[in-house]
Amino acid sequence: MTKAELVDAIATKSNLTKASAERSLNAFLEAVKEVLASDGKLALTGFGTFSVESRKARKGRNPR
Repeated sequence: MTKAELVDAIATKSNLTKASAERSLNAFLEAVKEVLASDGKLALTGFGTFSVESRKARKGRNPR
């Protein structure tokens, strides 16, 4: 599902305009980013848990 399809679904289910649904989705995504940046973890009951993880650097390779 793309972001545009998600905006369409939100607009349809909540009787909002597409512009209003997109603003709502963008506000939600910004709020999630802010919480992850400050706390590093976000748990939404019934939806999922998001967390920031650090990984060690690895050596990349050229597939050619």
